[in-house]
Amino acid sequence: MKNSESLKKNRDFQTVYKQGTSFANKYLVMYVRENRLGKNRIGISVSKKVGNSVVRHRLTRLVREAYRLHEELFCEGLDMVVVARVSAKDCAYDSIRSALLHLGRKHHILKKKEQDEISDD
Repeated sequence: MKNSESLKKNRDFQTVYKQGTSFANKYLVMYVRENRLGKNRIGISVSKKVGNSVVRHRLTRLVREAYRLHEELFCEGLDMVVVARVSAKDCAYDSIRSALLHLGRKHHILKKKEQDEISDD
């Protein structure tokens, strides 16, 4: 069951940037804000500094897929913006996945039971 959709409007991105909390690691920065909608909305931002459009779209797809496959681990009712850093340019899927889950743990937005299972991996 799909519990999330995309953030598309610049206004929504700006609200998450200004009112949300952020944590970062080597590859990604994640901003999180509650939305009271009962579903998650995720926005992915990759700057032109990261690379050409092929590189940027590849990173966007990797982040989206990592989130999609682990969507059930995240608490509901959140707006999230994930910003890819330049160091993520040459990353494989596993690095992006672990970076995304790491930021989920730092924000305390992973459900407790699943969080314990991930740390066992």
